[in-house]
Amino acid sequence: MHLTPSYKSLNPAQFQEKIEALESMLQECKLCPRKCKAKRESGEKGFCRAGANLWISSYGAHFGEEEILVGSYGSGTIFFTWCNLRCSFCQNYDISLEGNGESVSEQQCAEIMIYLQKRGCHNINLVTPTHYTPQIVKSIKIASEKGLNIPIVWNCGGYESFEVIRTLDKIVDIYMPDIKYSNSEAATLLSNAPDYFERCKEAIIEMYRQVGNIQIENNIAKRGLLIRHLVLPEDLAGSEQIFMFLKNEISPDVFINIMAQYRPYGNIPEKMGRRITINEYRNAIILARKIGLRNIIHSTTF
Repeated sequence: MHLTPSYKSLNPAQFQEKIEALESMLQECKLCPRKCKAKRESGEKGFCRAGANLWISSYGAHFGEEEILVGSYGSGTIFFTWCNLRCSFCQNYDISLEGNGESVSEQQCAEIMIYLQKRGCHNINLVTPTHYTPQIVKSIKIASEKGLNIPIVWNCGGYESFEVIRTLDKIVDIYMPDIKYSNSEAATLLSNAPDYFERCKEAIIEMYRQVGNIQIENNIAKRGLLIRHLVLPEDLAGSEQIFMFLKNEISPDVFINIMAQYRPYGNIPEKMGRRITINEYRNAIILARKIGLRNIIHSTTF
């Protein structure tokens, strides 16, 4: 059975209803769990440092994502500027913390989506989209009307508003959130988000309700939930609780990419001033399997 992108089922009135609901959350910004109430449309900047306009850092066919997203022609990634987390060890700090990028209209963003489809990309991969949700949904509507017909990937940091994710029902095809921490102390220290795990769990339960486990056609993911988890030194992330949550409250068949890419960067505790060891990484894989997760993506090199 061929899976049509979710947003193709919405009529213009349904699309507009979702856009208006999201715009109301932007008036005094509540687009992420911080609910900083910045009046971004009046020129104020949110905690994320974003204003009213979309800012894009770069876009193109990306071949460094998970194999089920990349296929033969790449994942059509759009990297959005700024972030609602500001993780102290962020490897994309020039985008998330320093604000490299340029302002674009919703029409221009839609044209980028169409361009990526025309060059053969298998999906539109929205990287760090949370703080621009209303503008992005407008762009998807415009692009859909111009012939966009490939899946939308919501590639986010996991610190998401349940209300926003619920509004994205029937717009997003593939949710790809991080689950960074179950440890509140680490979440506070590294991302200034003490309630990270609680908000992340709420959002991921809703994501799974909408799209379920990954569905693949011709070796390419078309719909579903794909989790990313970065192993940190000294198990600062609290990986066991994360794996238990996924097994017991999501599904043992959920796809999870257990990642080894941590690099020491930024203002971090002394015990994070090194890369993880091969044993730390292997132990995380073994633990996930022991807990009962069945679809584990892991690095073949270290």
